[in-house]
Amino acid sequence: MMSKIVLVTGASSVLGGATAEALADAGHLVYAGVGYAGGYSGVRYGGGSAGPGSVPSRAGLRPVTVDVADQRSVATAVAGVLSEAGRIDVVVHTAGPVPRGPVESFTPYQLAQIYDAHVLSTQRVNRAVLPRMRERRDGLLVWILASGDAGDTPYLALHSEAVGAADHLAESYARELAGFGVETAIVVSGSLAPDTGERFRPLGPDDLETAGAYEARYPGLVDRVDGRLAEHAVTGAEAERVARAVVAVVDGPRGGSPLRVATGTP
Repeated sequence: MMSKIVLVTGASSVLGGATAEALADAGHLVYAGVGYAGGYSGVRYGGGSAGPGSVPSRAGLRPVTVDVADQRSVATAVAGVLSEAGRIDVVVHTAGPVPRGPVESFTPYQLAQIYDAHVLSTQRVNRAVLPRMRERRDGLLVWILASGDAGDTPYLALHSEAVGAADHLAESYARELAGFGVETAIVVSGSLAPDTGERFRPLGPDDLETAGAYEARYPGLVDRVDGRLAEHAVTGAEAERVARAVVAVVDGPRGGSPLRVATGTP
């Protein structure tokens, strides 16, 4: 098997970190993207600490600072990888943050930021790497998406919609890039969030007055929703399943991987 050059965004999350480590262990050279997502109210994409120190030191794993909310940061990071490694064979997009609360209580600015975290961030990275991939007629885009089955759960509608938008974008890329020899894969995690335990923090609304009105009308609903999130937060076993699924896609023969891979739950 030929070693590939892989860029993993959001590698400071549980899912992103496990994926980056598994790819490195499989013999690939992995650039693990970590960085401050200044575009979303001070939240770091992936939920981890910003900076190279948040990526474990191991053979085949190199941290690269990239803020996926900033086009210049993305361009600088991609240019650095290309200068050092000569190419990028695979890009792995990790799951975005989870907004939780009544839809009305999120401001339009917040909605734009949520959409940015799930969709526009991937577009920035894709536009930086795809010209070289199309020129080489070779490449692979992998989206790690959280489970989209939260649509019937109150206060998680924005999360479901953001995941759905990212999923649709990935499918569109799959159709349009096929003629350039660039492949796409969607790995669907059985969890709702990219992190777990103390690392996981759902994103709340800025309009607390409106959120409070809903809480008064539906007392205890926020706690029940948080309970469901806790039940479906990523576990170590699920992170390993996602990582193995991504490795299988990356190691698979050209043209042989399905568009969609569901990791499921035990």
